[in-house]
Amino acid sequence: MSGITENEDPGTKEIGTMPTEAALELMNRGDARAVESAGRCVRVIASLVESVVERMRKGGRLIYVGAGTSGRLGVLDASEIPPTFGLPPGHVVGIIAGGEEALTQAVEGAEDDRSAGADALASLKLADKDTVIGLTASGNTPFTAGAIEYAAESGCLTACVTCDPEGAIVGRSEVQIVLHTGPEFIAGSTRLKAGTAQKLVLNMISTMVMVRLGYTSGNVMTNLSPANEKLRKRALSILSSELKISSGEAEDLLDASGGDLRTAIVSGRTGCDSGEARAALESSSYVIASAIELIRAKE
Repeated sequence: MSGITENEDPGTKEIGTMPTEAALELMNRGDARAVESAGRCVRVIASLVESVVERMRKGGRLIYVGAGTSGRLGVLDASEIPPTFGLPPGHVVGIIAGGEEALTQAVEGAEDDRSAGADALASLKLADKDTVIGLTASGNTPFTAGAIEYAAESGCLTACVTCDPEGAIVGRSEVQIVLHTGPEFIAGSTRLKAGTAQKLVLNMISTMVMVRLGYTSGNVMTNLSPANEKLRKRALSILSSELKISSGEAEDLLDASGGDLRTAIVSGRTGCDSGEARAALESSSYVIASAIELIRAKE
């Protein structure tokens, strides 16, 4: 029997003959359900965030596993953590059925291999302080289910993000985030509402985990990696604002810190040189506030 994500939406049956603008308006009204569905899950998402934070403070990792659109969303979210929050790669990990090739094209049959999901996690050498989140719109993807089962056996915290409360993965996960997005604009095309809702949830999870771990200062990306000219300008603006210095002074300090915004902020706030600031950051898992406390404790 087909699940919710495969059902047809009777309200979109005539989109082939509708005026384009009318069809797009209909699609847009339906997309609002993705936002609403994520909003109804805030309480369980908040609980999951707190659990992930507790585990990551002990050295655990946040690991996403999925296939197709769900897998791509997990890899996307994981890949954006280092440049946005300055956390080294490997702390937030995205795994997709079919590997890197599946990021740009479909890998036939990859999602149906249950053992491959377990094998993918086995290669990461899981620890009981890790968190594994299975992403599957239907809730029945074998690759993802196999990964979650392996993670549970390894003592990890397990969670799922799905759009079908009857999905098999729901019963296999400790934490269940069920997004009631309903049938898609195009029946079965879960890159639409289901994908949008999953992306919203991933934004919530990773962003608040990083905030709670101290990788921002309020709502400012003080740990960003200025890897291009746009981000360098943003880093200089942040540095100038955070330290109340001129743009020229900010540029000199950033250059003296090897272009590392975190090092520049720690150095600017404590008066230490860039080497001491960098060492303090390394000793405090790159949390700026902790690095500053470490330096001041030695004074």
